Amino acid sequence: MTATILAFGIAKDIFGGPSIDVELPGAAVADLKKILEQQYPRLKQIASYMVAVNNEYAADELLLTGQDEIAIIPPVSGG
Repeated sequence: MTATILAFGIAKDIFGGPSIDVELPGAAVADLKKILEQQYPRLKQIASYMVAVNNEYAADELLLTGQDEIAIIPPVSGG
């Protein structure tokens, strides 16, 4: 299945745009992270980025479907 991954913050700079398409062979969130980190090694430098699926933070074990909205959320700081 092909999934569109939305990017926010520094992830948008790493991906070179607001979204990318990734081929996922029946993957869980943990598998998606491995695929993205292989294709975009700079993503590993973000210590604690989160994956959101359908507007909720997702655990690594969550299985993804072709209909899911997936986003990469980098850590947010402010004051």
